[in-house]
Amino acid sequence: MLYLGLKAAHIACAILSIAGFALRGILMLADSPLLATRFARVAPHVVDTLLLASALWLAALIGQYPFVEGWLTAKVLALIAYIVLGTVALKRGRTKTVRITAFALALAAVLYIVSVALTRDPLGFLIAVRPA
Repeated sequence: MLYLGLKAAHIACAILSIAGFALRGILMLADSPLLATRFARVAPHVVDTLLLASALWLAALIGQYPFVEGWLTAKVLALIAYIVLGTVALKRGRTKTVRITAFALALAAVLYIVSVALTRDPLGFLIAVRPA
Protein backbone atom coordinates (compact mmCIF):
# COMPACT_ATOMS: atom_id res chain seq x y z
CA MET A 1 0.00 0.00 0.00
CA LEU A 2 2.87 2.39 0.81
CA TYR A 3 4.44 1.67 -2.58
CA LEU A 4 1.28 2.49 -4.54
CA GLY A 5 0.68 5.74 -2.65
CA LEU A 6 4.30 6.80 -3.03
CA LYS A 7 4.28 5.94 -6.73
CA ALA A 8 1.08 7.95 -7.21
CA ALA A 9 2.64 10.93 -5.40
CA HIS A 10 5.77 10.63 -7.55
CA ILE A 11 3.73 10.54 -10.76
CA ALA A 12 1.62 13.50 -9.63
CA CYS A 13 4.76 15.51 -8.82
CA ALA A 14 6.27 14.57 -12.20
CA ILE A 15 3.15 15.77 -14.02
CA LEU A 16 3.15 19.03 -12.04
CA SER A 17 6.86 19.53 -12.63
CA ILE A 18 6.67 18.94 -16.38
CA ALA A 19 3.53 21.06 -16.77
CA GLY A 20 5.11 23.84 -14.73
CA PHE A 21 8.26 23.76 -16.83
CA ALA A 22 6.24 23.84 -20.04
CA LEU A 23 4.20 26.79 -18.75
CA ARG A 24 7.33 28.68 -17.69
CA GLY A 25 8.81 27.97 -21.12
CA ILE A 26 5.73 29.44 -22.79
CA LEU A 27 5.99 32.48 -20.52
CA MET A 28 9.65 32.81 -21.52
CA LEU A 29 8.74 32.67 -25.21
CA ALA A 30 6.14 35.40 -24.65
CA ASP A 31 8.56 37.54 -22.60
CA SER A 32 5.92 37.55 -19.87
CA PRO A 33 6.59 39.37 -16.61
CA LEU A 34 4.74 36.51 -14.84
CA LEU A 35 7.94 34.48 -15.11
CA ALA A 36 9.53 36.82 -12.55
CA THR A 37 6.77 36.44 -9.93
CA ARG A 38 7.59 34.92 -6.57
CA PHE A 39 5.24 31.97 -7.22
CA ALA A 40 6.91 31.16 -10.55
CA ARG A 41 10.30 31.21 -8.86
CA VAL A 42 9.41 29.23 -5.70
CA ALA A 43 6.74 26.68 -6.68
CA PRO A 44 8.98 24.66 -9.04
CA HIS A 45 11.52 24.15 -6.25
CA VAL A 46 8.84 22.84 -3.90
CA VAL A 47 7.40 20.45 -6.49
CA ASP A 48 10.84 19.27 -7.64
CA THR A 49 11.97 18.67 -4.05
CA LEU A 50 8.90 16.49 -3.45
CA LEU A 51 9.53 14.73 -6.78
CA LEU A 52 13.15 13.97 -5.88
CA ALA A 53 12.26 12.87 -2.33
CA SER A 54 9.60 10.49 -3.61
CA ALA A 55 12.04 9.13 -6.23
CA LEU A 56 14.69 8.42 -3.60
CA TRP A 57 12.15 6.83 -1.29
CA LEU A 58 10.80 4.67 -4.13
CA ALA A 59 14.30 3.55 -5.11
CA ALA A 60 15.03 2.52 -1.53
CA LEU A 61 11.65 0.83 -1.17
CA ILE A 62 12.03 -1.31 -4.30
CA GLY A 63 15.76 -1.87 -3.79
CA GLN A 64 16.80 -0.50 -7.18
CA TYR A 65 19.43 2.21 -7.39
CA PRO A 66 21.07 4.40 -10.01
CA PHE A 67 24.45 3.17 -11.24
CA VAL A 68 23.29 -0.37 -10.37
CA GLU A 69 20.15 -0.55 -12.51
CA GLY A 70 20.65 0.65 -16.08
CA TRP A 71 17.22 2.24 -16.46
CA LEU A 72 17.62 4.30 -13.28
CA THR A 73 21.10 5.37 -14.35
CA ALA A 74 19.65 6.54 -17.67
CA LYS A 75 16.96 8.51 -15.83
CA VAL A 76 19.48 10.22 -13.55
CA LEU A 77 21.80 11.18 -16.42
CA ALA A 78 18.88 12.46 -18.49
CA LEU A 79 17.64 14.37 -15.43
CA ILE A 80 20.99 16.14 -15.18
CA ALA A 81 20.75 17.06 -18.88
CA TYR A 82 17.16 18.26 -18.35
CA ILE A 83 18.18 20.47 -15.43
CA VAL A 84 21.08 22.03 -17.35
CA LEU A 85 18.96 22.59 -20.47
CA GLY A 86 16.07 23.95 -18.41
CA THR A 87 18.36 26.43 -16.70
CA VAL A 88 19.65 27.62 -20.07
CA ALA A 89 16.11 27.84 -21.42
CA LEU A 90 14.65 29.83 -18.54
CA LYS A 91 17.57 31.83 -17.14
CA ARG A 92 21.01 31.50 -18.63
CA GLY A 93 20.44 31.51 -22.39
CA ARG A 94 21.90 34.69 -23.82
CA THR A 95 19.69 34.88 -26.90
CA LYS A 96 16.12 33.92 -27.62
CA THR A 97 17.34 31.34 -30.16
CA VAL A 98 19.54 29.67 -27.53
CA ARG A 99 16.66 29.67 -25.04
CA ILE A 100 14.20 28.19 -27.55
CA THR A 101 16.67 25.48 -28.56
CA ALA A 102 17.42 24.61 -24.93
CA PHE A 103 13.68 24.57 -24.15
CA ALA A 104 12.98 22.12 -26.99
CA LEU A 105 15.89 19.90 -25.97
CA ALA A 106 14.80 19.98 -22.31
CA LEU A 107 11.31 18.85 -23.34
CA ALA A 108 12.86 16.04 -25.39
CA ALA A 109 14.94 15.02 -22.37
CA VAL A 110 11.91 14.91 -20.10
CA LEU A 111 9.98 12.83 -22.65
CA TYR A 112 12.92 10.43 -22.70
CA ILE A 113 12.91 10.28 -18.88
CA VAL A 114 9.18 9.44 -18.86
CA SER A 115 9.66 6.79 -21.55
CA VAL A 116 12.48 5.17 -19.57
CA ALA A 117 10.27 5.14 -16.47
CA LEU A 118 7.41 3.52 -18.40
CA THR A 119 9.55 0.89 -20.15
CA ARG A 120 12.16 0.39 -17.41
CA ASP A 121 14.64 0.19 -20.26
CA PRO A 122 17.55 2.61 -20.77
CA LEU A 123 16.49 3.01 -24.41
CA GLY A 124 13.09 4.37 -23.41
CA PHE A 125 11.10 5.33 -26.51
CA LEU A 126 14.11 4.34 -28.60
CA ILE A 127 13.27 0.71 -27.79
CA ALA A 128 11.10 0.77 -30.91
CA VAL A 129 14.20 1.08 -33.12
CA ARG A 130 16.25 -1.57 -31.29
CA PRO A 131 17.46 -4.26 -33.69
CA ALA A 132 15.74 -7.61 -33.17
